Amino acid sequence: MSTGTKTPPRPATARSSAPGQAPPQRGRAGVPVRRPLEHRPVHSSLICAAAPALVISPEHGQLRGEGLDGFYDRGKRVLARCQLHLSGQEPVPLQGRMVSARQARFLAAARTPSDSGPDPQVTVERLRSAEGTERITVRSHAPRPLRIPVELRLGTDLATLGAIAVGAPGTELTPAVHGSGLRWTDHGAHVTVTARPGPDTAWASAGVLQWDWHLDPGESRCIVLGIELHEPEHESRTRLHSGSPRTEVGSRGTQADDPASWGSFRAESDDVRVHRLLRTSLDDLGALLLRDTESPSDLHLAAGMPWRCSLAPAESLRAARMLFPLGTGLAAGTMRTLARSQYAGRGQDNGKIPGALRRTGPGAVPSCTGIEATLLLPTLLAEARLWGLPERDVEGLLAPVERCLRWMLKASDGGVFLPDPAPDGPYRCEVQAQAHRAAVLGSELLDTCGRQGGSELRDWAGELRRNFAGEFWRDDPGGGRPLALLSRTGAWDSHLGSAAVELLDTGLSPKGQMAPGMLDQVRTAQLARLLGGPPLDSGWGLRSLGTGEDGHNPFGHRTGAVRIQETALAVAGLSAAGYEKEACSLLRGVVDAAEAFGYRLPEMYAAEQRTEGSAPLPHPAACRPSAVAAAGAVYLLATLAGVRPDVPAGMVVVRPVESAPLGALRLSGLRVAGEPFAVRISRLGMAMVEEAAEGLHLSS
Repeated sequence: MSTGTKTPPRPATARSSAPGQAPPQRGRAGVPVRRPLEHRPVHSSLICAAAPALVISPEHGQLRGEGLDGFYDRGKRVLARCQLHLSGQEPVPLQGRMVSARQARFLAAARTPSDSGPDPQVTVERLRSAEGTERITVRSHAPRPLRIPVELRLGTDLATLGAIAVGAPGTELTPAVHGSGLRWTDHGAHVTVTARPGPDTAWASAGVLQWDWHLDPGESRCIVLGIELHEPEHESRTRLHSGSPRTEVGSRGTQADDPASWGSFRAESDDVRVHRLLRTSLDDLGALLLRDTESPSDLHLAAGMPWRCSLAPAESLRAARMLFPLGTGLAAGTMRTLARSQYAGRGQDNGKIPGALRRTGPGAVPSCTGIEATLLLPTLLAEARLWGLPERDVEGLLAPVERCLRWMLKASDGGVFLPDPAPDGPYRCEVQAQAHRAAVLGSELLDTCGRQGGSELRDWAGELRRNFAGEFWRDDPGGGRPLALLSRTGAWDSHLGSAAVELLDTGLSPKGQMAPGMLDQVRTAQLARLLGGPPLDSGWGLRSLGTGEDGHNPFGHRTGAVRIQETALAVAGLSAAGYEKEACSLLRGVVDAAEAFGYRLPEMYAAEQRTEGSAPLPHPAACRPSAVAAAGAVYLLATLAGVRPDVPAGMVVVRPVESAPLGALRLSGLRVAGEPFAVRISRLGMAMVEEAAEGLHLSS
């Protein structure tokens, strides 16, 4: 390889601003106008994930350092530009598509000086992987030998994803020749890009690698790039926030890291879309797996790409809970990881899981994701035990769960309702439902395991249920509705949104039963009617805020957009309560939306009303892949089978959705008691268990 002495080729077009950042606008007298920071859109990008690494590409495949495009690892952009030129020109893009959750494939045609007509004689394939590789294959279809100069223009800024997302990337760094490629260095961290075969010429000042190829008819040549980030040892681990568990970011996940049972899960249905939705969702989930550095055997899910490439306590727990039909290993790892972050000491937060505040809509007080995670932990352990979590794992998690429950009782400060954020926040409807579920399931868990405190929890849950009926429900001529929020001063907000589905999510109790809920039969029926009505059912799923409510916005992530996790909870809760018509309408809407999104569901999408010939609109800032969206798709399919185990009692209840909204369905590779479980649902909604662990008593 030669470093050359002649004038280097021109690099990418010079810009006065940093890569990916538009030039500042100028106001009067040339003074720069400050623009509000806002997330760059990613809805049209191809996002490959191998947590904690990812690569964001435009459909044409050329990485020009614009917007969010580039390879990322550990939250930093390790390669911003990767522009391919053949014979001095960019290839003409033909197609860009996802091959798997980890890889994207781009096809292009290249013009050459010898072309005599419109038909391309040279094609280019680029196979790009989130694991830090790209394979470029150039094929000649010409009838005679061709000389093709190949040029790669590379560059990076080593900027953080957060800065790039709001249009504030760093300045492009100057590279140096390094082995068979280039190297960039910034504050002790450095990125290397190696090429096989090595380039004939490298222009370090311009970040250019060059090859001079001669291709015979039908011949193909390849370049394989390897991109690596090297950081000082003390920076190789990151924390989500103070007190949070450390997340492994030094090695990328592989399929070998997936929970062993996921690969065997199969869905066969009259609806051919079911199989594609399941396989795509499982692929996304595998790409989001991370290990905890303190205990590498403990796996958990990153919340989603590209915005949340690490553990998010509440969402990671929700996703693990929805994946119980695939086994309890992921839930156990997630619970142990979060238990290590639990606040200790004598303060008011003792026993709480740390979590960030989250926006809940215009003018509303933020809610605390840590409270949601703290209330979810007892629910997950109680249900995991019923699905067959080994007793030694249950015993190991009892102490953290007891601390969560003690915090919950203490945070209510002797009162009935639980504030969010504690200790001085308002009382939210969904938080009371989550607390009630944690208390009911937690008391059953403590009693079963011979621990103290079950009686106090049952008494508190009973008082909460009685007071909720009087304080959190407002009657009206239409049958009434639950309040969304009740302040300490007595003010209340009655807007109708998807958060109310928490009132139907009572949780799994022993003997295959659902735990007692907050609402009586009449109010449950009214809530089912509201959830299934046009204000909330968009035809593509459940709106987060009903049409006609103040502040409704079909794109608002908490004020109107469809959120997959809440729609999945609604389908499960409505089905369990016997309201299959409303549940099936929401289910079909999500499956139809999944088809429109290529079966890779985003965490949310716009909730404009469905009409004939319409399609769901993407949200420009939605994570895709998303842990709760992919897990929600699996949960929706498992809900149709209605499998409710109680492994300690040696029984499984199977109560499928009788209307069989997706036709005949067979689910195999489910896990109950750690063993394979398979069930077939007929078009008439009749269930037949085809495989189960020995000793399990089956009932309906």
